[in-house]
Amino acid sequence: MSKIILTGDRPTGKLHLGHYVGSLKRRVELQNSGEFDKIFIMIADAQALTDNFDNPDKIRDNIIEVALDYLSVGLDPAKTNMLIQSVVTELTELTFYYANLVTVSRLERNPTVKTEIKLRNFETSIPVGFFTYPISQASDITAFKATTVPVGEDQLPMIEQTREIVRKFNTTYNCDVLVEPDALIPKNSVCSRLPGTDGTAKMSKSLGNCIYLSDDEKTVKEKVMSMFTDPTHIQVSDPGHVEGNAVFTYLDAFATDEDFAEFCPDYKNLDEMKEHYTKGGLGDVKCKKLLFNVINKELAPIRARRAEFEKDIPAVYEILKKGTEAAREAAAQTLSEVKGAMRINYFDDEALIQGQQERYNG
Repeated sequence: MSKIILTGDRPTGKLHLGHYVGSLKRRVELQNSGEFDKIFIMIADAQALTDNFDNPDKIRDNIIEVALDYLSVGLDPAKTNMLIQSVVTELTELTFYYANLVTVSRLERNPTVKTEIKLRNFETSIPVGFFTYPISQASDITAFKATTVPVGEDQLPMIEQTREIVRKFNTTYNCDVLVEPDALIPKNSVCSRLPGTDGTAKMSKSLGNCIYLSDDEKTVKEKVMSMFTDPTHIQVSDPGHVEGNAVFTYLDAFATDEDFAEFCPDYKNLDEMKEHYTKGGLGDVKCKKLLFNVINKELAPIRARRAEFEKDIPAVYEILKKGTEAAREAAAQTLSEVKGAMRINYFDDEALIQGQQERYNG
């Protein structure tokens, strides 16, 4: 069996460091590993419209931003198919068929759906499209026969729902058309969810607590130097806490021993810095200056690549077009097999046509 990856992002804004450590950096590693036969990375505009249906321009305008971020981090169109979800219309048809395999009560029990509904204050008025997006996601995954789906732990219930749909379809129609995917979660638990610069649990565009991949050096410095640390660490001499301290969480995600040798030679590694901070005698400013240098070093080549791609936007759209065409070809093949298993491929079923002919002619 071919090894195939499907992953993607909703185009609701530019991508930030949370996306980078949580998925983008890993995608580039997987792309370059040579372990996978095909990789599909989706700009999930149709899914984004389920809770942005009244503001389609927001989605339209951000497709290019996401594409530029993909290319700037090192995703290679020669190795990876980057696609726009809504253009692959086969996904919509698959979603319709799969909807018959899932009950309302099962959707209501999905922990990810419940969390997202609460987050968006949809408790009293849930758009049907948003409520059923686990079915749409199953369509995305199975259309490309993905064997591997990189996700955070919070998305595991979505993958399990997809696996249930696959089993139900294959059992109902006595076939092996659909493939059960496996989840691939981040190696580093710190990377599963990077906090916002304000110390809140999640980096979020709406909260304005993001460091974007496209932020310039000055902006990154301003954001880092204003980051939340330890509110009890008032004086430099005060003992500090690294748990829940956004600066140290970011250092956990980004800093290497080589970074300390280059930017902060007073310490051999992060453990030594943490020990000093916990005992007292280490100020937040020094820690933030190190973090700024570390992040800026990481983002500098990304900014440079983005600037090059920004010079030829039509070429970026051509990359998306080619990736989407490849995706449509794969999805069309799966849809044909699904309709065949369901016996609704009327014009392609010669046995059906001949049988009806014999029935009416005796």
